[in-house]
Amino acid sequence: CVKEQHRTMSLSFNFQCFYWLLTKRLADEDDELSEVQPDAVPPEVREWLASTFTRQLATTRRKADEKPKFRSVAHAIRAGIFVDRIYRRVSNTALMQFPPDVVRVLKTLDEWSFDVFALSEAASSQPVKYLGYDLLNRYGMIHKFKVPPVTLETFLSRVEEGYCRHKNPYHNNLHAADVAQTVHYMLCQTGLMNWLTDLEIFATLVAALIHDYEHTGTTNNFHVMSGTETALLYNDRAVLENHHISASFRVIKDDECNILQNLSREEFREFRTLVIDMVLATDMSFHFQQLKNMKNLLTLAEPSVDKSKALSLVLHCCDISHPAKRWDLHHRWTMLLLEEFFRQGDKERELGLPFSPLCDRNNTLVAESQIGFIEFIVEPSMAVCSDMLEAILGPIHSSCKPTDSARESISEDAELDRTKNGATSSPQRSTKYKIKKPWTACLAENKKSWKEQAAKDAELRAQQQQQQNEESAATEE
Repeated sequence: CVKEQHRTMSLSFNFQCFYWLLTKRLADEDDELSEVQPDAVPPEVREWLASTFTRQLATTRRKADEKPKFRSVAHAIRAGIFVDRIYRRVSNTALMQFPPDVVRVLKTLDEWSFDVFALSEAASSQPVKYLGYDLLNRYGMIHKFKVPPVTLETFLSRVEEGYCRHKNPYHNNLHAADVAQTVHYMLCQTGLMNWLTDLEIFATLVAALIHDYEHTGTTNNFHVMSGTETALLYNDRAVLENHHISASFRVIKDDECNILQNLSREEFREFRTLVIDMVLATDMSFHFQQLKNMKNLLTLAEPSVDKSKALSLVLHCCDISHPAKRWDLHHRWTMLLLEEFFRQGDKERELGLPFSPLCDRNNTLVAESQIGFIEFIVEPSMAVCSDMLEAILGPIHSSCKPTDSARESISEDAELDRTKNGATSSPQRSTKYKIKKPWTACLAENKKSWKEQAAKDAELRAQQQQQQNEESAATEE
């Protein structure tokens, strides 16, 4: 597989790359939930949005990263063009053996609505182990950073165990694998990897894999309100996110799991800083601030996007992306998440705490909550992320033009693969670079389905209320 990647990277491309001038304007951090009209969503849903996606605490901004380092077009396509060839050999070339059924499912890894449930079934409930190993191998990270394969396998197994520790319906190893695959889509199919160094790609993939490590199945607010040891340790600030990072790096510190053992001191510091930034940004209470800052930045004539902030937004969007996937996948994720909420509600009842929004299993508006989540959270997030990616990748796409010989060296199958994956073959034809957005249609279809369900639910509640009124009237008579 490594030989195949090297062969791909050896394609000769002549192109002109340039740096953007640094123009920075820090945006306001005001929450935007106040812009939601009071009658736009039911009170319970509005309360959930407010309690989950807003915050009161100020954050510390990092300094801007150094100017972007552009990579060759060969780097951009190496993860997609030779997929079939890679997977024909994966069970023979990878030191970790891949079961045939896992190989078969992983051949669809480039799809937006990848079925992680099918992967988990094929992988004997070890999706993180196989998907994580495959991604790091596919992007050449194992070779580039001299990661011992046995060490990587041990690390991924430990991560998988941590995700299963609390037996959560939603925040478990399937969710970790799903988010990592979605991050892969953003890196590979949009061309974002063309903007990043190998170390940044390595950090992004690992951050996705560990972003919810040892999640307790309860929210940050639950930890704060119930006064858990974790809340005390992290002073009520990004309680879970801090734990995910700290516990993951404690695993890496173990010699048999140290996938970073051959990084230089400088590489380790950069890697660690990026992972910390990305995982902390998955705290949902940072949501509106994160989107508003990026939107304001993109209004500049020549926006210079900080790499850490860009990758943080990508990971955040991938973390909440299941409503933007195929309906059967999204509906399954929704039911799992609600069960996790309801279990938290059961604990709150036992502790004498008030129910958190959507956590009362007897009084929750499922369809309405998903409509609100899509309209006010997911759709705006994916829109801003798309705009950011187009702003980042537009100049690279328009300035990197392969030579005729390089063009001829790409096989016809590869060209068909690029077309299938939404790559634009003639960047000079359009004035603005556009990425493929498969999530747009999924969001529209899923929102339509939930609205139909909401109407049915409302009709049923009306019938039940009428029946209760009639029974009450009959009793009075």
